[in-house]
Amino acid sequence: MDDETAEIELLEQNLFKTRQISQRMTSILTSFDSRLVKLEKSILPLYTSTQVLTKRGSNIESALQKIDEVASNQEGIAAEEALILRGPQPKQLDAYIDALERLNASIAFASAAENQRDTARLVETGAKKLAQLFTKAVASGSAGNPPVGSEFQVSVFPRDELATLHPLVKFLRGLPLPATHPSHPAATVILSALKEAQRGYAEMRGNWARKCLEVYGRRVVDRAETTDGVTAGQELGRWTSDLLDVIEEEYSLLTQLAPLPSQAHLPSTYIVLLTPLTTLFNTTLSSLSTLIKRSLHKYTFHALACYSALSAYQDRWDDLITRPAERKENELREGLHALRGVCLRSFPEFLADLKLAGLGKGGEIGTGCADFTITTLRYLEQLLEVRDAVGPALMLLGDGNWRMGDGIQAKPNKGKPAPGSESVLIAHYTYDVVTTLLTSLTSLSRMQRRPAFGSVFLLNNTSYICAKLLHPRSPLIELLSRPTQDAVNSNFRTAKAGYFDSNFSPLLQALADDKDKPGSGGKAAAKEKFTRFFDLLEETKERHQLARVLEDDEEQREMLEDEVVKLVVPSLQRFTQRMREKEFSKNPPADIKMTPEEVEAQIRSFY
Repeated sequence: MDDETAEIELLEQNLFKTRQISQRMTSILTSFDSRLVKLEKSILPLYTSTQVLTKRGSNIESALQKIDEVASNQEGIAAEEALILRGPQPKQLDAYIDALERLNASIAFASAAENQRDTARLVETGAKKLAQLFTKAVASGSAGNPPVGSEFQVSVFPRDELATLHPLVKFLRGLPLPATHPSHPAATVILSALKEAQRGYAEMRGNWARKCLEVYGRRVVDRAETTDGVTAGQELGRWTSDLLDVIEEEYSLLTQLAPLPSQAHLPSTYIVLLTPLTTLFNTTLSSLSTLIKRSLHKYTFHALACYSALSAYQDRWDDLITRPAERKENELREGLHALRGVCLRSFPEFLADLKLAGLGKGGEIGTGCADFTITTLRYLEQLLEVRDAVGPALMLLGDGNWRMGDGIQAKPNKGKPAPGSESVLIAHYTYDVVTTLLTSLTSLSRMQRRPAFGSVFLLNNTSYICAKLLHPRSPLIELLSRPTQDAVNSNFRTAKAGYFDSNFSPLLQALADDKDKPGSGGKAAAKEKFTRFFDLLEETKERHQLARVLEDDEEQREMLEDEVVKLVVPSLQRFTQRMREKEFSKNPPADIKMTPEEVEAQIRSFY
């Protein structure tokens, strides 16, 4: 019990000491807090003053940095201004482009409007000078004399100029424009400069391309007067192909080098480039058309061959010119339309000329092949060469409408033509040409004052027609229908019969018995017949010396020779034998001047 009391007293003493210590600590902290309050009140004005000074110092430092930056920028702009105003120097294009790019970037971050205007003026100047460099490079690549030779070659743009233009065009295409940078102060002026440069490009390249092609176009026109129609048409076709090759090359180059390659600007530029070339095409075709119209009968195949050659390029023309340039004009289609009208007119006019030839207004015709026979067969040969133009033209004209001079009313060609109808119409037209030719030849032969010479003329011409048209290896055989071939054969047989009749029937008639004539069987009459026969034979000999028969057809000439011998000599032999039996003369060799064998030899000498 005493121990527990002692412990309680000890605890009470410790608790008392702890309370005293806490009271002392409380009083010390209270005193420290009071001192802190006093210190804060005394330091606050100093802190406030220090904060103001710090802010002022920061502002001063920022101002100094800004002054240094402005001064530095002014020095840079001054240096770039000198570079821009001097213009792009050789081998320093990259430095010039870099300077313009920096100026463009500075416009975007410039705060003062005045600074923007000054920088924009420099950008405008730089863009104009680069556009001038572009124009100068294009002019250099489009100058000088184009290559001239026997065959046309596309002139390639110089590689060194292309090496300059490609990086330049790449930068020009990236310059600010109103469509892409509406707020850029230099965008409008840059667009105007690029438009002018692009138009200049189109004018220079178009005129250069025309210069390259012009000499060959003149050559086509000049040669047309001295070459045949098919060749002239082929040359025009090759020249048109060259023209389209040049246009294709120029369009490809334009898409590579145009500073404004957008669809809003490219078609109008392309039209400017095309204008000299389409004008050249019109001029060339117009010169050929004038030549053709001046003498259509002479230049018929020029029209047909030109139409045939140009028709093959209509699709390519549309693909290269009409659609890319968004043009309504189509010079090739218009030229084809005009040529087609000339071609349609040529068919009835050719038949009319053939009929006119049969009127004999050209003077003496001789006994050889008439000029119009040769030209007509040449016409048919050329017709075969341009059949792809002839067939559609005849389809458009209508079956039989080429015989308008015969009083036939034109029939419209309605509906879509049936397959193979073009070949049928060509065959019909060929039939009319051949039969008209034969009719004219027959008319001319009948106009001859001496029928014997007329018969030789007709035989020579019909034989020539047979050889040219009906020979198994003749290319013209495919143009001829069965009625045409029958007409040729029939007229040849008729001509041969007429030749026999006018040249050798009098010989046979001289030897014939005149049953109705008194005393026809007497000795005097026999002597008279022999005299008449040999006189006629001499005339025939003289006639054949003047008029050569089938001179260029050895096979037909030999056949004709055999037929004449078989016609005349047997009759002479029979008559001579009969007269010898009757002892018509005391001196037969005096009356019978030639034996049948000698007569045969003389007849064979005719050929």
